[in-house]
Amino acid sequence: MATNLYDCAYELEKALRQSDEFTDLRNMYKAVEDDATAKSMFDSFRQIQMQLQEKQMAGQDISEEEVQQAQMIANQVQQNEKVTKLMEAEQQMSMMIQELNKIIIKPLDDLYGVLGVQ
Repeated sequence: MATNLYDCAYELEKALRQSDEFTDLRNMYKAVEDDATAKSMFDSFRQIQMQLQEKQMAGQDISEEEVQQAQMIANQVQQNEKVTKLMEAEQQMSMMIQELNKIIIKPLDDLYGVLGVQ
């Protein structure tokens, strides 16, 4: 019997949505969204993060001023408990997704690992 990988993927999506990690992330995100100060801080932090990442991916230099601005916003964000908890929940979710990704690509690792040994 052939396995429909898309059905498995949709089951995994459903399981992710029902996981404690996702529930925590959703709750922390709502707490930040409901607090105007926390939301503003979080939005500013995400915006500067994305700008720096885009510049880095484009091979552009990041100025000292941009680094200082990012550090200033990061320091402000660390002072807000709601944003800090959201970022911790994001980190937990990210770690879980990385672990799942390792499991998903294991057949390829096994295949190429075996081929590389010969």
